[in-house]
Amino acid sequence: MTSCDVDDHPERALLDRLEEYYDAVPRHGARVENHGPLTLFVREGGGWPFYARPARGWSGPLRPTDVRNVRARQRELGVPESFEWVAETTPTLRAAAEESGLVVHEHPLMVLDPGTPAAEVGGSSSGSVPVRIVGADDPALPGALAVPHLAFAEPGTHVGLAGTPHLAEAIDARVADGSVERAIVRIRSGLTAVAAAVEHGSVLSSGQHQPLAGVSEIVGVGTLPAARRRGLARAVTAALVADARSMGAATVFLSASDDDVARVYARLGFRRVGTALIAEPAE
Repeated sequence: MTSCDVDDHPERALLDRLEEYYDAVPRHGARVENHGPLTLFVREGGGWPFYARPARGWSGPLRPTDVRNVRARQRELGVPESFEWVAETTPTLRAAAEESGLVVHEHPLMVLDPGTPAAEVGGSSSGSVPVRIVGADDPALPGALAVPHLAFAEPGTHVGLAGTPHLAEAIDARVADGSVERAIVRIRSGLTAVAAAVEHGSVLSSGQHQPLAGVSEIVGVGTLPAARRRGLARAVTAALVADARSMGAATVFLSASDDDVARVYARLGFRRVGTALIAEPAE
């Protein structure tokens, strides 16, 4: 894709708005290092490590040497050699990343447009499991943070093994690594909102959205593998959309893990606008 192709992309204004969001969100919890055409976000304190991504406003090509230089810095800092970007916005980064030895993973980038109602989710699709926004003092918060870790350990949409008996250990891990305390701070600061489907006091499905300047990304939606195929993730997503819009987010978006999951989100009204890419060393 040429630079002209990028400029003429029918979603140009939307992709530019997402690019501004992608650049702004990590700055709330990271030290920023500028490396020419790439920006490296370095997590300050505990928590999920950040990544490198294209510098905001960069329109020139990226070369393998640009990626190698940042990878060397990541190794020096002891952080993952990870890069994230949107294919349609920075088309030359993929070849540069692959030539540097990284493996690139594709994820459908999907948006729920302003004014597009999220499809109604309820009734038989989610059974009788209530979904609620989880506040900083809600006793369900540790479980809501633990469930996605169990979900992503068994990827896919099929019914799996991990269920409520496995939650206690996962919750203890989230408390021990400071995830719960960090989430409390972010919720109270308005940087994160959490939704959860809770049955008999146990979280079965959960997710988050991160609002900023009229845009919010839905992240980390996962269901306990043993509780899949009940419409819970869809219900959680619908609750997150409603909450994001109540907080003033005109544009709500997400990256689906694969095409099967993307089809679930499409039934909620999301449409694909591009491809989110993640590059990392081969396992």
